[in-house]
Amino acid sequence: MRAEKKSLTQEYIARLNASPFFLVVDYRGLNVAQFKELRSRLRKTKAEAHVVKNSVFRIAFQEAGLGELAGALSGQLAVVTGQRDISPTAKVIKTFQAEFEKPKVQFGYLGNQRLEKDAVLALADLPPLDVLRSKLMGVLQAPASQLVRLLNTPATQLARVLQARVEKGA
Repeated sequence: MRAEKKSLTQEYIARLNASPFFLVVDYRGLNVAQFKELRSRLRKTKAEAHVVKNSVFRIAFQEAGLGELAGALSGQLAVVTGQRDISPTAKVIKTFQAEFEKPKVQFGYLGNQRLEKDAVLALADLPPLDVLRSKLMGVLQAPASQLVRLLNTPATQLARVLQARVEKGA
């Protein structure tokens, strides 16, 4: 392997290891202005899109310990990586695809879990991770709040009865 190819491979291994997720998209048919617009939108979600040769990505994928890509790479590929949540990044790609009919999602990875095209597009419909966390906390806190209200009810009723007796006797 040539020195340039080794350098590129090492760069992609570092990208794959540093990102909690990555998405592989076929960008065939996008012109330079459209690809620049896609990158601009992805930047807002703290994600990046990089064009990569299939052979370089295949080697980087294997060396990153993610397994084999038996025939999964075809076409002109770009790899989208990010530092935050996968959902907003998938949403950007989905809306961009709705506008321009490109890029086409091939597959993705979240951690070490492979995501097929449908799963990636389903993630695009989810709210951001912070919203999901707050909803989960609300669900977890609701029973505790009900328990506190239930435990306080007899004491509150007793206090009202005593207050009524005091007011009646006075």
